[in-house]
Amino acid sequence: MHHFDPVARTISLDLPGPSLSDNRSHKSRARAALESILGQPPLFPLKICKVLPDILPSSDYKVQTLVLDGPSGWEIVQISDGSRSLRSYGLAVDLGSTTVVFYLVDLGSGKIVATLSKTNPQRVHGEDILERILFAGQDNGLNTLQSEVAGLFNSSIQEIVAGYGMSREDICFIALAGNTTMCHFFLGLDPGHICKEPYIPVVNRFDLIRPREIGIHVHPQAWLYCFPNVGSYFGGDLLAGILTSGMHLKEEISMLVDIGTNAEVVLGNRDWLVACAGAAGPALEGGILSCGMRAQPGAIDRVGIDRNNLAVKFHTKDSKAPEGLCGSGIIDLLAAMFVAGLVDPTGKLVVDRDSARMQQIGGEWVYVVAGSDETGHGDPVYISQSDIKNLIRSKGAMYTILNVVIQSVGIGFEDIEKFYVAGAFGNYIDPKKAIIIGMLPDVPLERFKGLGNAAGNGAIEALTWRKARKEVEEICDKITYLEMNVRKDFMNQLTGALFLPHTDLTKFPSVAEMMKG
Repeated sequence: MHHFDPVARTISLDLPGPSLSDNRSHKSRARAALESILGQPPLFPLKICKVLPDILPSSDYKVQTLVLDGPSGWEIVQISDGSRSLRSYGLAVDLGSTTVVFYLVDLGSGKIVATLSKTNPQRVHGEDILERILFAGQDNGLNTLQSEVAGLFNSSIQEIVAGYGMSREDICFIALAGNTTMCHFFLGLDPGHICKEPYIPVVNRFDLIRPREIGIHVHPQAWLYCFPNVGSYFGGDLLAGILTSGMHLKEEISMLVDIGTNAEVVLGNRDWLVACAGAAGPALEGGILSCGMRAQPGAIDRVGIDRNNLAVKFHTKDSKAPEGLCGSGIIDLLAAMFVAGLVDPTGKLVVDRDSARMQQIGGEWVYVVAGSDETGHGDPVYISQSDIKNLIRSKGAMYTILNVVIQSVGIGFEDIEKFYVAGAFGNYIDPKKAIIIGMLPDVPLERFKGLGNAAGNGAIEALTWRKARKEVEEICDKITYLEMNVRKDFMNQLTGALFLPHTDLTKFPSVAEMMKG
């Protein structure tokens, strides 16, 4: 993290009173005092100038000011006689298509005061972003999507401030990171060209806007910063991830991987950055599996299977009775099944290896992780033969994307010093298990580093460190984007990756070694 230099400051002034020997205007007097503190003279909007002749003399020239780092540098947005002390709070937002996370940041101290996670109300128009883009194209669809998310902001802000005895006007800066389409919905911009050739967003780099322009109620003079995008499939959430990882400042080469429905990858260092995104498929998030679920209470998130007696051990979120498998649990499970010989390298279930847990459900073979007597809903939790095929396609796509990116710059995985894993998934995934199934490259485990909520952390950084916005611009200038959908080498290599861990075992020496043991 950088040193603390927030985008909003409250500054108390004790000004010398006017006299014949010092007959500067009210504005010059206040402005000179602020300049000596800020290092540059702040803008004084007309609104502030109007109250100066009243507020300065009546407060005996002792005032409090609120200044924001706007599009043209510092500007003063509020002045008070000290009877009500001014406060400066920022709201950092991770605007996800499924979940929206709000962080209330005290810009006086840089501390995160509150975190609130909410379901994105736009989900009713489709889990899939493409469905929402189609909805936006129907009459009034875009307005509906925009007002739903603005409504979520307003109700969440109300909920947060009520809990802290503050007012919504105390929030004077919002920083937001989301993918390209989510930001277009949020700002009411037509997303229709994002998903068709040649894939053009309306805006790549958003200027600062006033939240009130899009119906968000905070300080009337507040600013809103939306992280830019580098194209349709490489959004502000990833730029926030690059910012928070610091990979763009280091000499060594790092890779940032964000695993979701799309696999998004950035490779590079302080001199160059190459990025690409490709569909990995929702199987890795548990989205489309028979017993897949989101990482909520009752989701199996860790699984182990004894290689000798095939006993299964698992852990669920909040230790509730199991109800399904979430992303990290699915990867653990496939890795454990492969090591225990319950599934062969082609992804086929070895039915006679454990005749108790292998059962037929709906006409296909499945492997039961938790029997109906153990689960919360009384149905078994299992993984089916077709689930495994889907998973292998997803993990194969993921690995192939990583491979094509490193080949495009002519290096090998061993040349990469740090692998940053981002996304909700990155918090829980066990890299060792992801290597066993051939989803992540076989490199020493200490090179992997989870970034937690990279989008949210980047948004917090944009509030607590003024230079962040300029740095994000520089990152944008540095990125070369590879379009994955049109690359021949991607399809050619994908076939080799549709095995556990891969057709070419020399790429996975540690797994080969383990399977011998």
